[in-house]
Amino acid sequence: MSPTKRNLLIVAGMTLLTVIAAALLVNIFERKQEGKQTFYRVVEITDDIEDPAIWGKNFPHQYESYLKSSDMTRTKYGGSEAFPHLPTSKDPRTFTSVQKLDEDPRLKVMWNGYAFSKDFREERGHAYMLLDQELTERQEVVKQPGACLNCHASTYSIYKKLGNGDLEKGFHEMNKIPYKEVSKMAKHPVSCIDCHDAKDMSLRITRPAFLEGIKAFKATQGIKEYDVNKMASRQEMRTYVCAQCHVEYYFKGDGKTLTYPWSKGIKVEEIIAYYDQEKFKDWIHKDTGASVLKAQHPEFEMFSQGTHARAGVACTDCHMPYQRVGAMKVTDHWVRSPLLNINRACQTCHNVPEKELADRANAIQDRHHKLRDVAFDALIDLINALKPYKDVDLTKTPNKDLEAARNFQRHAQFMFDFVEAENSTGFHAPQESARIFGESIDNSRKGIMAVQRYKDKK
Repeated sequence: MSPTKRNLLIVAGMTLLTVIAAALLVNIFERKQEGKQTFYRVVEITDDIEDPAIWGKNFPHQYESYLKSSDMTRTKYGGSEAFPHLPTSKDPRTFTSVQKLDEDPRLKVMWNGYAFSKDFREERGHAYMLLDQELTERQEVVKQPGACLNCHASTYSIYKKLGNGDLEKGFHEMNKIPYKEVSKMAKHPVSCIDCHDAKDMSLRITRPAFLEGIKAFKATQGIKEYDVNKMASRQEMRTYVCAQCHVEYYFKGDGKTLTYPWSKGIKVEEIIAYYDQEKFKDWIHKDTGASVLKAQHPEFEMFSQGTHARAGVACTDCHMPYQRVGAMKVTDHWVRSPLLNINRACQTCHNVPEKELADRANAIQDRHHKLRDVAFDALIDLINALKPYKDVDLTKTPNKDLEAARNFQRHAQFMFDFVEAENSTGFHAPQESARIFGESIDNSRKGIMAVQRYKDKK
C-alpha cells in the first residue's frame, strides 16, 4: 500500500473515531439531562386532584405500572387468579377471586357468628380494593361503618370535604357514617394523592389513624410527640405509606374511630394486652360463647419483626422496586409479590440465582403452611371442646375453668388469625410467625385442659 493511501485510511479512521466519540458524548449528555428531568409538567397538580389519570399525564411511567395492579397472577400461596362469577343484580362482576371459605371450611368455624364466615375471598390487587369491599357479601350481613373505607379507597379528598379542609375532623366524620352511604363519595382505589404531596411529590402520611398509631407506638420507645411527617426518614416513609393500611386495627367507641392498638407495642402479645385492658371484643363466638377478636391485615407489625426490616429494607424496596426507564430511575407502582419480580425485587441485594431465591422463599412458605395447619387443627379442637357449654352464662354461674377456657380460645384464635391474616405466608418474619403459631397451639392445649377440668368437676 502506498504511503498516500495509508495516510488517507488513517485520517478516515480517526475521523470515524471522532464522530463515534462525539455521538457517545452527546448521548451521555442527553441521558444525564434526562436523568435530571424526572418528569415533564404537562398539567398542574394540586392538592384537590385525586384522579390518578391526571397525575399520570406528568408521570406516565408510574401510572402505566399502577394500572397493572388489575392483573390477577397467583403465586403458590398468595395473589389471585380470575375466578368466573355469575353476575347478579347485587354483584355485577363477571370475574372475582376464589372463595377461601370453600378452600378451608375451618375458617367458617373460627369466625362463626361473624360476617367473615359468610364471605372471605382471596385478596386481589389494589385496582379492586374499593370494588371488592363494596360488593362483598359481608355488606349484606352487617351494617358496616364508614371506617371500613379508610383502607379501601382514596380517602384524602373525602376527609377534606367532610372536615371542611380539616383532615382529622373529616376522618372522624367519615368513620361514623354508614359505609354504604359514605362509599358513594369514593371515586378511586388508593391514588397518588394518598401517599404523595402534590407540590413536590414527597411521600407523606394522610391517614389520621396512622398518625396517631405511630405516635403511640413511638411513645413506647421513649420518643414523645412523634410527628411522622416531620421526623421520619425517607426510607422509613417508604414503609410507612404502606403501613397506613396494612395493619391491625379496630373501631373504637360509638364514633367507630379507626384505631391502631399500638400504645403497648406492635407485637401480638402487646396488642392482645391492649384489647384485654380495653375489654374489647369483635363478637361472641356462636359455638362457644367466648368473647373473641378478628385480626385484620397486620403486615406492618409482622414485617417489623423480620430480618429485612432490621436491615433497613422498606416495603417498597421489594413490592415496588426501582426500574430503569432510559436514564431515569423510576419506582414501579405495580404493587405485587416479589416472587413475581425476583430480578428487581430480590437480586438487587441478593447476588444469588433467581431459582435459588425462589426455592428459599417457597421452602419458608411450605414450612409455614404445615405449621399453620397444626395450629389451626388445635384451635378447632378447642372450639369443639367448648361447644357443649356455649350457653353457660358465667355472669349467673361463675366458673374459673370455663372462663379460662374461653379466654384461652380468645388468645389462641387471635394469635392464629394474626399470622393467618398477614399476607406473606410467613415470609415477612418466619421465626416470629412460627413463635406465634406455637403460642397459639399452647393456648389451645391449655384451653382444652381447662374444659376437661370443668367437665371433671361437674
